[in-house]
Amino acid sequence: MFVEIERRFHESLPAVDHCSLRLERRLEERLTVERDVAGPSRRRESVGGMVTVSHRGGLGYAATSDLSAAGLAEAMARATAAAERSRDHMVSGFQPPRPFTGDIAYRGPETRAWSGIGLADKIAMLQDASRALKVDDRIVDWGASFWASDKEQLYLDAAGGRIAQRVHYLMPELWAAASAQGETQRRSFSDAGMRVGGAEVLEQIGFMTASAGVAGDAIALLEAPNCPEGEMDLVLGPGQMVLQIHESIGHPLELDRILGDERNYAGTSFVTADMFGAFRYGSDLLNVTFDPTLGEEIASYPADDVGTPATREYLIRDGILERPLGGVTSQARANLPGVANERACSWNRPPIDRMANINLEPGKGSLADLVGRVERGVYMETNRSWSIDDSRNKFQFGCEYGRVIKDGKLGRVVRNPNYRGVSSAFWRSLKGVGGPETFLVSGTPYCGKGEPNQAVKVGHATPACLFGDVSVFGGA
Repeated sequence: MFVEIERRFHESLPAVDHCSLRLERRLEERLTVERDVAGPSRRRESVGGMVTVSHRGGLGYAATSDLSAAGLAEAMARATAAAERSRDHMVSGFQPPRPFTGDIAYRGPETRAWSGIGLADKIAMLQDASRALKVDDRIVDWGASFWASDKEQLYLDAAGGRIAQRVHYLMPELWAAASAQGETQRRSFSDAGMRVGGAEVLEQIGFMTASAGVAGDAIALLEAPNCPEGEMDLVLGPGQMVLQIHESIGHPLELDRILGDERNYAGTSFVTADMFGAFRYGSDLLNVTFDPTLGEEIASYPADDVGTPATREYLIRDGILERPLGGVTSQARANLPGVANERACSWNRPPIDRMANINLEPGKGSLADLVGRVERGVYMETNRSWSIDDSRNKFQFGCEYGRVIKDGKLGRVVRNPNYRGVSSAFWRSLKGVGGPETFLVSGTPYCGKGEPNQAVKVGHATPACLFGDVSVFGGA
């Protein structure tokens, strides 16, 4: 749909040092069935573009939903004026955007088009999944939902560069809450998070057969004792590892946080620029990569939103901190290597340093192998609550589901499992990393950052992991 707009862009370029246009069309569909009753279907389409102008040392942005020749010309004029105003007020070390001259086309995997399924059939699938959750009178709330998003994006550079991308995302969810005698427990089927693909995602994650297990776990938690308390070994399922990586590795390594640019909204970081190349972030088993080249993860792309080609890079290797999550703008300011991660949540926001696919590389062995190494501990999965300080250092996380581990075997279910720690000390306690058989590709669409706020999609892939001497406790 952007062919004519592309022509208009090149015909109306202003006389500036550099100009680019990022176009985006997004179509979203949200469907929910709660207590077997379908809610209203919601569909939303958003189309627009962001002009970026660099001129005489200044930088300016202007967003517009008017993509006519006149609308683009007006946005270019506003961006040029902003660049003129900012030229004597740029931050120290600022470097203008690099021209992009390549031609890239990318389409995410989708083997069964979501758009090919009728609305009635989608609702019927959700109703079937919802009915299967009501396994007991103690299930008092239950439901199922689909969130589908189709994004088409085109990045145009005045130097002749062109990056066209099209990706479809799907996030299926199930939940069941059980209540009796003043106690309520909730279990969800959400560890898979948002995935790239169409209807095939439902089969990949076993969505249509998951209801009985979700509801059964909710009842089991209702009848379970509270999680034990003390210093002990902790095995985290990959679904919980996703949040652990996100909060205590991903956010602390964002270079704009380290430089202090993000402190007003979401805090800074305990990481400092002089740590890279020397700081022991975790044990020798900790290997973390930035990898937007994996098609099945939701933050996969060939280049970021300023046209920097994306490559796989180690952030942490054998426990040593190597590289921050900083795009070209932050790299120039900090004089540090970075990654292609200047990203925006929509056509009406400028790109900033963001996570993309941040993955913990697998080790060897099964979940049973990790559990078999534990004399006394707890297994936890599926996040329920999280809290972490402004520098992304001290944290406390709660999970939906836990099981006691004794003498290398999984024991009784426990409810309200929680654990706490300090980021680097916690990762240094890593003493077991599961193999590919425990590996989960997941992701969240809710990573918030920036002023005005930007919520972007972030992918994480990780195996189950074993940590030693963690502070574990139960909750109310």
